[in-house]
Amino acid sequence: MTDPLPLKDRVALVTGASRGIGAALAVELATRGAHCVLIARTQGGLEETDDAIRAATGRGATLLPLDLQKAEKELDLIGPSIVERFGRLDILVHNAGVLNKLTPVAHIEPRDWAETVAVNLSAAWRLIRTCDPPLRASDAGRAVFVTTGRVLRPKAYWGMYGATKAGMEHLAMTWAQEVAATKLRVNLADPGVVATKMRALAMPGEDQATLRRPEDIAPHLAALCAPAEQRHGARVEIEAAMRGA
Repeated sequence: MTDPLPLKDRVALVTGASRGIGAALAVELATRGAHCVLIARTQGGLEETDDAIRAATGRGATLLPLDLQKAEKELDLIGPSIVERFGRLDILVHNAGVLNKLTPVAHIEPRDWAETVAVNLSAAWRLIRTCDPPLRASDAGRAVFVTTGRVLRPKAYWGMYGATKAGMEHLAMTWAQEVAATKLRVNLADPGVVATKMRALAMPGEDQATLRRPEDIAPHLAALCAPAEQRHGARVEIEAAMRGA
């Protein structure tokens, strides 16, 4: 018999949780029993996700309105703070990301570059540093980094986004090798084409009604967070897996 609450009593940290894939994943994790600690820039967006979690489960989430570009000190303290409050941290999903401008590499502005590096790459590094000890201490620590196919398939004008996500992938996979002898499992997840605000900004003429929704992707991401998941150092192509299902 399938356990209806496979993540009961587990604590999950999700970035970029105010909308899109992050919000849908937070609801999915909560319905599987996890208590979710949610990070995003906008308090209002986080409260909407919390409302959805409460409607689905009757329980609330912990909300941390933080700008990953600026909240360096706060990020460094997140791991110990979560352990102090909840006694554990079992799941990390770094979903937050910024597209910024689509522009030729030679025209990238320093300010845009700094913002994109801060959110897509540096925040991943800070999260690894602060979450490594409690995730290793968990009996089934799980870390998932949401990435993009643009890393494997470079495209004109996407260099800033693709390069920072490529750096994040390399960092995460290096960490995966370093913790291979522990119970912690670290994986990448590429959702493929999903109807999100970021996708709409990048492809303004596209009919989003024809695309998969964040809610379609969320169960596959949540599965990577389960104690039963044993893949490690993998790059999981969710869209491809759904097509093959």
